Amino acid sequence: MLIIMKKHAEEVTLDSIKEYLITRDFDIHQSTGANRTIIGVIGDTDSLNDHEIEIMSGVSQVVRIRKDD
Repeated sequence: MLIIMKKHAEEVTLDSIKEYLITRDFDIHQSTGANRTIIGVIGDTDSLNDHEIEIMSGVSQVVRIRKDD
């Protein structure tokens, strides 16, 4: 799963989303570019609710990565 943050999301907002994920035993990888920050969520994300994350402050979009079976 990728969480794409809004262009000017504040650091405190990023920290709260990362804490939300880490307390649910997910690993994360943050990629910060010139215009956007993307948080990669590592683990079995089936238990995460896309809509719940999308309505969090600073989140622009949630992209689920399709599993190959």
